[in-house]
Amino acid sequence: MKVPFYKMQGAGNDFILIDNQLLNFSSEQLTKFSARVCTRRISVGADTLIAIEAARGDGDFYARFFNADGSEAEMCGNGARCVARWAYETGIAKEKMMIETIAGDVPAERLDTRTYRVQLNSPTVFEADKQIQVDGKGVTVDYVELGDPGIPHLVVHVPDLAMSDLETIFDFARKLRNHPTFEKGANVNFYDILPDQTVVERTYERGVEDFTLACGTGTGSTAYALTKKGLVKNHPVVIEVLGGQLQVNVVNDELYLIGDTNIVVQGTILDEDLAV
Repeated sequence: MKVPFYKMQGAGNDFILIDNQLLNFSSEQLTKFSARVCTRRISVGADTLIAIEAARGDGDFYARFFNADGSEAEMCGNGARCVARWAYETGIAKEKMMIETIAGDVPAERLDTRTYRVQLNSPTVFEADKQIQVDGKGVTVDYVELGDPGIPHLVVHVPDLAMSDLETIFDFARKLRNHPTFEKGANVNFYDILPDQTVVERTYERGVEDFTLACGTGTGSTAYALTKKGLVKNHPVVIEVLGGQLQVNVVNDELYLIGDTNIVVQGTILDEDLAV
């Protein structure tokens, strides 16, 4: 099977993009396809597969996001930024566009050749300073859901995060991600605030089941929680992730994610072990 694709990344969050308007893969086929091609070392490798389909409403097109384990995600912020660039450069959309997703419509805009801004799904749930138990110890978390159905995120403070070895907090992250308090599980965003108000963030992603170099909706959720609690006052909020830097403008309950995009590869998947 030959499958045309793009490989893109935004702040180190990497994606395989396919045009499902041409391929017509079913949901079951997309699940199997993503689980295979997103696996690093044995196939292309990526955090997420993005399948572009025809618009179902008034948007320019519909985007579906499949995690590396084959599960379908509600939306992906950095993925939406990359999709916006792909859509503009392939002529599917103009500089301003509307991306339809499971979590709702996502407005996107080209700022320059590589910089794109998307309006993340608005917060539908925000629970500040929520107390939960992990291994018998109390932990304070902020819980945020973006969109409807909501993308679940935890925001958790870790002092000196920039200097922390992720292996030392991996088990803690996994327990938070699977905590029984959160029915759908949750992405886990650890943060620390530097003296200049720059936020350091490390995200353990649901579906990837590991730390990733970036997570757009996680960055948006973190910026929202810290702004609402008055812990940061910069506009935009500057957030340093493992893959680079992202910015979030928080305007009341509107979140605007801004960052770089990178087209890495355009080609054809020829994986001989691929079966969908």
